[in-house]
Amino acid sequence: MRLGLKGFAGGGTFAHGVHPPGRKHYSSDAQIEVVPAPETLLLPLQQNIGAPSKPIVKARQDVLYGDVVAKSGGFVSVPLHSPVSGKVKKSAVTTLPTGLHIEAIVIKAEENQTAGNDFYADLTGADWPKNGIGEYDPNKIAEAINNAGIVGLGGATFPTHVKFMPNDKKPVHTLLVNGCECEPYLTSDYRLMLEAPAAIITGALLAGHALGARDIVINVEDNKMDAVDALRQAAQDTIIRIAVLKTKYPQGSEKHLILALTKHEVPLGGLPSDVGMAVSNVGTIAAVAMALIKDKPLTHRVVSVTGGGVARPANLLAPIGISCGELIEFCGGLNENASRMIAGGPMMGFPFIDLETPVTKGTSGLTILTEEDVQKAEETSCVHCGRCVDVCPMRLVPTKIALAGRHKDLELARRYNIMACFECGCCAYICPAGIPLVQLIRAGKVLIAAMNKP
Repeated sequence: MRLGLKGFAGGGTFAHGVHPPGRKHYSSDAQIEVVPAPETLLLPLQQNIGAPSKPIVKARQDVLYGDVVAKSGGFVSVPLHSPVSGKVKKSAVTTLPTGLHIEAIVIKAEENQTAGNDFYADLTGADWPKNGIGEYDPNKIAEAINNAGIVGLGGATFPTHVKFMPNDKKPVHTLLVNGCECEPYLTSDYRLMLEAPAAIITGALLAGHALGARDIVINVEDNKMDAVDALRQAAQDTIIRIAVLKTKYPQGSEKHLILALTKHEVPLGGLPSDVGMAVSNVGTIAAVAMALIKDKPLTHRVVSVTGGGVARPANLLAPIGISCGELIEFCGGLNENASRMIAGGPMMGFPFIDLETPVTKGTSGLTILTEEDVQKAEETSCVHCGRCVDVCPMRLVPTKIALAGRHKDLELARRYNIMACFECGCCAYICPAGIPLVQLIRAGKVLIAAMNKP
């Protein structure tokens, strides 16, 4: 029996949330371009939630495209692969937009690299099977995903093999493939759904088979109906269904995606598997297909470089390890009115200032805001309007949590469930007092994590 779903007619949604200006027009029509391999790539060892990867190469060692250069650091970890053929240089320390300082493997690329063009040709080609998926051993699928170094490409960077490993204790009956891309500005998932729908369908069939799921549903917001059409055509003669959900932020949050589509609520502190479901981003699912069918590890990803502050907004297939500055330069550089660079989208992304910051597996986009975009009123005292409570999709009291964090009252922050906040930014977006609620909540979490360290 298949799951009864609520969202197929475009009515699927959830309570609370916000409707920020989408501003996807900057890059929505920009077809994915392949970025040439740079002279040098920087591969941070921390590119997933979990343990950092452990380097297995040394300086002056030659590597080929796809070679493993760092092995998994544990069960919740993934290996890293070289996106180019070249020579390993002396390791370096880099700073990620999150503020984390981490060791990185440096690789000097050989000239005339073709890996990026080959990767794009495979990803967007027509040679993607829809039959015979049942012949794959589910455990072998999870093993191949692990070997390919795949993590959640929507930004969470959770190691995908852990999610897709068969689990008799928590069986999954439904796989939800997340194509909502509700963050303003970003269009990398949208372009992938338009240009590589067949790869997404094959990847979804493989992932669904690994999980033993009887239902596979790809979810898209109703502002991307051409992507819906492309996926529906590619999914013909399969069990996959395409659901259309209302355009609303944060529709791409996995808990709210489940709620919008099925009305099942993941318990506080729980996981989708607690209600028999798994959620994975469309880019991640395409990477699963690339690993299983094309035998290619995760070495490249699609990145939106967008916003009014960049000369030529674009969607780029970029080698992991290229610098953010090189991507911006490929797009014609910054405009004179560029004011802020954000890794990711403006709601959940992290501002950064160093153009040498490397693109990682979790980099879905670079949003370049203008001076006009970032103008805001000066912070004032909380006016107790309650609007942050009205929009919080987790039904928290953001101001209480944030102010507890500001005053380092961590016990109070815990009482208000600070760890349940997933930092969507709805509260900060709506706050008329201009209080940096998300930043304060993040800082509170950092203090709690530091206090919990042995």
